[in-house]
Amino acid sequence: MADTQVTFADLGLSDEIVAAVGSAGYLKPTPIQEKAIPYVLMGRDVLGTAQTGTGKTASFTLPMIDILSAGRAKARMPRSLIIAPTRELAAQVSENFVTYGKNTRLTMALLIGGVSFDDQESKLDRGVDVLIATPGRLLDHFERGKVLLNDVKILVIDEADRMLDMGFIPDVERIVSLLPTIRQTLFFSATMAPEIRRLADKFLMNPKEVSVDPPASPALTVAQHLVRCSIKDKREALRSLLQSETVDSALIFCNRKRDIGVLHRSLQRHGIEAVQLHGDMSQPARTETLQRFKNGEARLVVCSDVAARGLDIKGLSHVFNFDVPSHAEDYVHRIGRTGRAGMSGRAFTLATPEDSKLLAGVERLIGRKIPVLQLDNLEASSIDIADDSASDRRPKAAGRGRGGRSGERRASEPTAVERPVAERAVAERPAVEMPVDVPSESPAEAAAVRTPRRSRRRSDERTRPATEPAALDTVVADTKVVDEVAAREPSITGGGVVEAFQPRDGGRRNRGGRDHDDLGPKVTGFGDEVPAFLLRPVPTKAAG
Repeated sequence: MADTQVTFADLGLSDEIVAAVGSAGYLKPTPIQEKAIPYVLMGRDVLGTAQTGTGKTASFTLPMIDILSAGRAKARMPRSLIIAPTRELAAQVSENFVTYGKNTRLTMALLIGGVSFDDQESKLDRGVDVLIATPGRLLDHFERGKVLLNDVKILVIDEADRMLDMGFIPDVERIVSLLPTIRQTLFFSATMAPEIRRLADKFLMNPKEVSVDPPASPALTVAQHLVRCSIKDKREALRSLLQSETVDSALIFCNRKRDIGVLHRSLQRHGIEAVQLHGDMSQPARTETLQRFKNGEARLVVCSDVAARGLDIKGLSHVFNFDVPSHAEDYVHRIGRTGRAGMSGRAFTLATPEDSKLLAGVERLIGRKIPVLQLDNLEASSIDIADDSASDRRPKAAGRGRGGRSGERRASEPTAVERPVAERAVAERPAVEMPVDVPSESPAEAAAVRTPRRSRRRSDERTRPATEPAALDTVVADTKVVDEVAAREPSITGGGVVEAFQPRDGGRRNRGGRDHDDLGPKVTGFGDEVPAFLLRPVPTKAAG
């Protein structure tokens, strides 16, 4: 039978399911649905691989509804389990069950974060046929004893590659270990990396592999375009595209959450209404944003990759990659939000010279060059992405070594040693001048004063000219200074003879006990004046 003549009734689905699908507006199955549904109805394990937007969700929801329509669920013991990586994808799967299972009496529960535990527990207590959950929230309910998994007959792992990217694989492995060994497992993914295939071999038993189109290939219904610009022109380029294109609804993807808020505020300042969606938002806010977008109340959504998987938004005309995705596979998922179910869509990617490696990875994955779109109003739009010239490169992080930022500062700014001695003399003139003949300092002497102590210890006296006095020798107190201090401070000296304080051993010693007379004088001075606390009275013998 030709592909164009295949209907949902030909796949073996019941009349109730066919009627529900027809009322939803679908007349014939997609290639992945046509190949996968018969094997699921047979009870076989299925490993399904297809590009995003080809109807993978209906490939397992339709036969599951048909299989589970006979039987009854027990309290806290679901009959089937669907694991999804994100809340949005889990909510999307639950909507499919509501749409396609309206003619049946199946019960369903959705376990995702950001929602009250009490409401979810009340549904589990009544018993559910289909349990849709994210890994973290499912384990939370299991550890609380609110759900038992030993009666699960069908397990579905949706978007397995996203599970791997988000680090959920350990949780998924633990969940699978809690399930019965005899079960039917359906494993679906848009990409099939070697790690995903090893997981499939671990979870599945003699699976039937179903693949449609090359893995990680974008749909042919999506027209792709590349816009070259500089970093400073990215927002202007995006605004130009929004004004020139007939945008019914669009998703604008950013790599970082903080950039979402910045771009969102920038669009609003220029009179472009948009909403934002990212993982740091509360679940009620995320649900409300998606609902507004689906209802047509919001035309643009600035979002992260949380919206790149599993969202089926009818009539989405455009996708804008404000940032080239860090992972090449995410590009396929992003642009797969448009051009779904045979409809046409347009995808634009803004790339800067710094994105050359990321862009090369994307084009290597999809196996083709993305056509370049020239924007006449941007002078920087002619930048060659492959030309990573020195003028376009980001400067390397400056360090303390040669050529770093600190090195440039030392080369451009004069140090204290390089300043004229006359300027230093005026700037550092003491408040009280002492009648001591202190020779003027040379730049070499000033450098010696400011040399760290450890560096001074490594210096050698032989490197100093014999005719040049040491810089510290200029602060040695002589007899005149002592006499003047004694005259000004008789209370300290007690009227006796005053002598400068000397170290007990007559010199300085290091930790090893070696003398270091070459380190300077034996009297420590502060500026050009000997402080009073360094002077001590010397008792004099009584006359006669």
